[in-house]
Amino acid sequence: MAARTSAKTRTATTATTPVRAIGGSVSAIRHLAPSDRARLGLAARATLPPREQGELVLAPNRPDPVSLIEEQARSRVPELVPVRHGRMMMSPFAFFRGNALGMAADLGAGPVSGLRVQLCGDAHLSNFGVFGSPERRLLFDINDFDETIAGPWEWDVKRLAASLSVAGRGNGFSRKERRKCVLETARRYRDASAEFGTMRTLDVWYARADIDELEEALRNKMSSSRRKNVDQALLKARGSGSLKAFAKLTEMTDDGVRIKADPPLLVPIGDLLPDAGREELETGIKELLNLYRRTLSNERRALFDEFEFVDMARKVVGVGSVGTRCWIVLLRGRDNGDPLFLQIKEAGPSVLKTKVPPALRQRSAPRNEGERVVLGQRLMQAASDIFLGWQRVEGIDGQVRDFYVRQLRDMKGSAAVERMDPGGMTMYGQLCGWTLARAHARTGDRIALATYLNSDDAFPEAMVEYAEEYADLNERDYRAFVDAIESGRLEAETGL
Repeated sequence: MAARTSAKTRTATTATTPVRAIGGSVSAIRHLAPSDRARLGLAARATLPPREQGELVLAPNRPDPVSLIEEQARSRVPELVPVRHGRMMMSPFAFFRGNALGMAADLGAGPVSGLRVQLCGDAHLSNFGVFGSPERRLLFDINDFDETIAGPWEWDVKRLAASLSVAGRGNGFSRKERRKCVLETARRYRDASAEFGTMRTLDVWYARADIDELEEALRNKMSSSRRKNVDQALLKARGSGSLKAFAKLTEMTDDGVRIKADPPLLVPIGDLLPDAGREELETGIKELLNLYRRTLSNERRALFDEFEFVDMARKVVGVGSVGTRCWIVLLRGRDNGDPLFLQIKEAGPSVLKTKVPPALRQRSAPRNEGERVVLGQRLMQAASDIFLGWQRVEGIDGQVRDFYVRQLRDMKGSAAVERMDPGGMTMYGQLCGWTLARAHARTGDRIALATYLNSDDAFPEAMVEYAEEYADLNERDYRAFVDAIESGRLEAETGL
């Protein structure tokens, strides 16, 4: 689809827009009377009326999108950078997923209402999904927190809305169909925010999207083919775990069970480094695990101590994350039939870190980026992985890096966004909208936010405008990215 220029897109007069925090600190706001908190929402509406959220404001010195991608490549594993580029060039939606830094720069150029929450930081459609709670129930929730940070609530909603328009274009939806997807998603966010604004604090904290309950509630609204697809996806998620990963990722060798190679996506440590380097790296990872153990609660330390180290490998994950340092570690409990796979993933600064207006920044942010990811996840998710933890370690290259640790697979599943029809994407978007509203209600002033949104369509209509404008911009950036690959400026490896 050809890019277009609209009067709704303008260049900011300054690279960042000054903003004041409405009502002071979040903790102070929460102890105000509900009527006073509602007045804060009204003040935010005066600062930035909801209808004005639809305007796409760009910095006058907006960075070249290719330069931003080159900047990120400098801190990544060099041989994996072409894999990242290859994945991003598959479609405008794949590029959008990988270009969180570019959108962060664009969000930072525009005005905000002044209400703060804990942001996911990368709330696009593919960063929601199902996973198993500690009670072994399937829940739907946000599932990626690499960019989580305290900041303006609307940034998450705009990232979600834009992803709907970008994905809808890729799936061949008409403008009217895309409009409905975004409008109904934003309406669900608005209505859920209103509901959470009236709830007691503990009820908000306990709210969750239980898949069995959701499936029952939505079954009559789905066609037989859609119900079949959902049932198959949930069955796959329920079967996803350490045992399945063990069967898929390991093989029996003369030295016992080991992770099998699938280069460059999965490279066992024995294939990655010669003996001396391998021993040094393996020792470093074991030390990281030992230190990570201290970030677990006492009962989970006892559980972790039941397992012993077996093997490790470097693994490529995601789209935007490709090239960051990521390891999987195979641990063994009672015997080979009792495996545990942990993922150790590098955590760098959030792409939003320098974009959040100073007045909305968290005053006592974690100094360890892995801890930032873990704490953000625990704040926003209804239930989190029991093995979530973090650590800082010096690599064999002498560089100190932060990491967070979680289970590799734990009843996890995600939707195939590229195969959704308009009706399916609308329903899915509404579920994402509710989930995002619940996460924001847990971490921000839910009464002020509900008051800001009101009950009219000013904000949902604004998100339709913003999403379409940003989809246009994303297409132009994607074309520049592909041109850079075709010209040889960037290297890409496809099919991985």
